[in-house]
Amino acid sequence: MSLQQRSLANGLGTCAVRATTLAVLLALAACGSDHDDDTSDSGNQESAYVVPGPPAGLGTTDVAPLPTASAFVDFAYSNQRGDARYATVDTNAGVRVLKGYLDVWTPSTLLVDAGVSAAAVDGFPAVAQSNWSGIPGDATDGTVKNGSVHAENLAFSVRTTLARTPEQAVAAYLDDRRGKNYSVTDGMGPLTSYWRTAAQQTTTITDVASDATTVKYDDGGNNTGVSGSANPEFGDAIAFVQKMGDNASTEPSKRFYKYARPWRWTSAVQMLPTLEMAKSSTPATDGGFPSGHTAEAVRNAVAMAYLVPERFQEMVARGVELGENRIVAGMHSPLDVIGGRILGQASAVGNIYAASLDERTTAYTQARQTLMAAVGAATPEAFYQFAHSQPLAQDRFADHDANKREYRRRLTFDFVQIGDTGVPAVVPKGAETVLETRLPYLTADQRRVVLKTTALPSGYPVMSDDEGFGRLNLFDAADGYGAFNGDVVVSMDANQGGFNALDTWRNDISGAGKLTKNGSGTLALAGQNLYTGGTEVAGGTLRVDSASALGAGAVYVGGGTLEVAADEAAQVKSTYTQTAAGALQVNVDADGAGQLSVASDAALAGALTVDFRDGYTPQAGDTLTVISAARVHGTFDSVSVAGFKATPVYGSDSVQVRLDAVQ
Repeated sequence: MSLQQRSLANGLGTCAVRATTLAVLLALAACGSDHDDDTSDSGNQESAYVVPGPPAGLGTTDVAPLPTASAFVDFAYSNQRGDARYATVDTNAGVRVLKGYLDVWTPSTLLVDAGVSAAAVDGFPAVAQSNWSGIPGDATDGTVKNGSVHAENLAFSVRTTLARTPEQAVAAYLDDRRGKNYSVTDGMGPLTSYWRTAAQQTTTITDVASDATTVKYDDGGNNTGVSGSANPEFGDAIAFVQKMGDNASTEPSKRFYKYARPWRWTSAVQMLPTLEMAKSSTPATDGGFPSGHTAEAVRNAVAMAYLVPERFQEMVARGVELGENRIVAGMHSPLDVIGGRILGQASAVGNIYAASLDERTTAYTQARQTLMAAVGAATPEAFYQFAHSQPLAQDRFADHDANKREYRRRLTFDFVQIGDTGVPAVVPKGAETVLETRLPYLTADQRRVVLKTTALPSGYPVMSDDEGFGRLNLFDAADGYGAFNGDVVVSMDANQGGFNALDTWRNDISGAGKLTKNGSGTLALAGQNLYTGGTEVAGGTLRVDSASALGAGAVYVGGGTLEVAADEAAQVKSTYTQTAAGALQVNVDADGAGQLSVASDAALAGALTVDFRDGYTPQAGDTLTVISAARVHGTFDSVSVAGFKATPVYGSDSVQVRLDAVQ
């Protein structure tokens, strides 16, 4: 019961004011009050206000069922060439995950047979080597099925190579000639040198040689590093990364789809002069789709993101950046790169899922302990801070919002949707394991729903595989749910540290579901949210980092703390209810930041703490607005402001705090 409720109960005789966990009845009109409007609960004085209980939500949770299609993780072993058992789209998992390409291009034969044959085995007929020459348009070539998509595929390559800058040329050269894993490690930002040192990872190609136009340089370094017992401090982590290459080759798909590189299709594609010496002279075994460099970069980047989730988004962004550099170089078309991304993601999921929990935990723990010790971080929080300590001039992945835009663009390269745009997303079997270190406080089922609600829309070329690999958006998934299509309960344990103690969801969350924050730890909401099912804080802290973070539903603080840290007033679009067990913390300044703006009724109890944003220094005698509402009911049980004596001032539609000097 609040202080004001107690005073009313004691002073009004027959006026009974009763508080329960579900409702508080304030009967000011029936009994009268001699409080002034600016100090009393003068909300609705014509009738009693019954304080709402927690929002009901939908009463159901969202799910992401396993696809009915054969799972890549179960049949990854079939991604082979030279074996008649795995020569078709139905029998080869690597070919099958890319079958959306058949909506754009029909190869001359529907077999893994370019430059390779296979003897009959186990009832599967022999596969004869294809006569495909690798030269576009000749009698042995396949057939364009979607002319507009194919034309844009080549036009994109032409535009990109014509617009290539000197800086892009250097990046494209290095991403071609260096080991792909070595290249993507710079997605680690401030951790890059520490990772490379621990991995014993090296390269012999650090720049573009002056004679690179006439000499082909190969990397003589160690692409991934040293694994196993030869590297006792980091060998398990490197073995985990190396495992991503199991059953991951792009060669079976290249030899099935038999689609030429863009520079073979048209001379308008301007090959990077320093890579002329790297061009293959055997077109029949040098298919363009899918891009092998991209697939390797993506799968290794995903593995490193798993091991160092503090750089999860930066690493997956670096993987697809290398893919675009293949287009910049003139070596690949955008559809080649999209295919490489899809197969790379599937291979990473397949191999992470195939590893035992003990193997995954060992690799993750070793990477974490070794890197934390190397950078001098005593806590997971200090490690996270170090991992994001460099400005954009030193860490080109330091801008989250720019990374998000570029990652999204590189998933589709702005192709128009050619298929049904309303197909619900499906999530591949095992994909949830990729997120288990980045979203450790969610269950496996919840992580699957995160992947579903952040997936790309349907209909884009090539990305229509039956399992959903093509539509995965791992960057957005690391930012939490994209929609609450069911009720979501988040239980964090701050004692475990890292993301268990503090995480931020930056997506714009829609849906009719409800969010409940349980446990300890802090979950921050930073998106422009529209979810309508309401918000309940039952434990720990829910931090409001944007004005619309709380969506469009009611907010109920029945335990734990609601912290308002937005740059402007945080909006509650319905009712706000805080019980005696709840707490509100506002981080305010002189311009309205950190306030709570309630569209309907605000019913108050529990604790209020007022903090000040950096750079704001109020003075004794100042009065700060902390809540505005249509109507205010009740009072806080306690109000505290560090360094001041705090006096709450309750109006009919606002709560202010007057600051006085401490005597």
